[in-house]
Amino acid sequence: MSRGQLRTKSSAPALPVAAPESVGLCPQRTQRLMTVLKSEVERQRLPGAVALIARHGKLALFESIGALDPALATPMVDDAIFRIYSMTKPIVSVATMMLMEQGKLLLSDPVAKYLPEYAALKVGALVDGSVQLRDLQQPATLQDLMRHTAGFTYEFMGNSPVQRQYAQARIGARGRSNAEFSHALAGLPLLFEPGTAWEYGRATDVLGRVLEVASGQTLGAYLQAQLFKPLGMTDTGFSVPLQQQHRIAEPFASDPEGGLQMRVIDVREVPAMESGGGGLASTASDYARFLQFMLNQGELDGVRLLGPRTVNFMTADHLGNIPVNAGASRALLPAGHGFGLGFAVRKELGVASMPGSVGSYFWGGMAGTTFFVDPAEDLFACLMLQAPNQREYYRMLFRNLVYATLVD
Repeated sequence: MSRGQLRTKSSAPALPVAAPESVGLCPQRTQRLMTVLKSEVERQRLPGAVALIARHGKLALFESIGALDPALATPMVDDAIFRIYSMTKPIVSVATMMLMEQGKLLLSDPVAKYLPEYAALKVGALVDGSVQLRDLQQPATLQDLMRHTAGFTYEFMGNSPVQRQYAQARIGARGRSNAEFSHALAGLPLLFEPGTAWEYGRATDVLGRVLEVASGQTLGAYLQAQLFKPLGMTDTGFSVPLQQQHRIAEPFASDPEGGLQMRVIDVREVPAMESGGGGLASTASDYARFLQFMLNQGELDGVRLLGPRTVNFMTADHLGNIPVNAGASRALLPAGHGFGLGFAVRKELGVASMPGSVGSYFWGGMAGTTFFVDPAEDLFACLMLQAPNQREYYRMLFRNLVYATLVD
């Protein structure tokens, strides 16, 4: 098995299954959720999907619909493998907190303690239309990386001079090792002074490299040994082995609404860069095990990887009065929400345009995958699909339909 590859056979027991009504879900409303998704498939707006709802530790819904590969009309399967992109971030954040609990790092540590290339980092200030480099007033910390306040950005999040430098450097190329990526990024300016704005970006990719230095292992090897194996996530990794590639879910060849089709990563190839921010492939059942572990406050099937207080700490708001950047980042963090250590966190019952309890947390991936965890309802839900241009619509639709099933 190549480093970072997912395993070839699942040996982990599935979560127990329960009838929807036995865990407080309306059977008719649960089925309505699937009927709505099926109508999207029939309208050829959605290639296929796997939907999952769990409550009180049991699966009340686990169904697949549509096509695994629309080009071949292959039916979707429950164990389909999806590119989960940014749903990698919560996993890497948990792995980092495991190292914190082992005394191998502090969240207050500056990034440069582990990655010296960041010691001379500059912030790019826009003056008269050009970027002028300025010294930082304070260094970026590991907490800044985890809550996206370190000043990094994504090249596709806007067209500022700093973002154009990211694009020109091809900073997202998968042909660099994590160490090479880190050095390349350290040569580019920050978009913001650390600690002054929430800007979604490549911070968790940097965190992945920190994890390598702190653990002495590659990111893929560490995640496999310390997280995936203990949690029974046997179908999760940075690439898919040949014997399992027939299970990879694919998007439409062209966008059904006529937009520019997003090119998805090729998880059939073993990448040089194991992206902590967006490189993993996984299945609905594997990710469900991770989410149940989080809902159990750091434990699954007798295996404890985090303490309960650490999970509570991760899923609390870490932004406080730090503002959200007015650019594309604002669309990712709904009103009434803050951000914890790897997750968006709900602070108010109302305000946002979708339902959810205070204290619930969520995130998603650029190819359409999404999840949310609601501790107050002892509930989590996950939707796996590869329809990147329609991802925001399906995230909101899924959230609404899941909360509509709760009737107890």
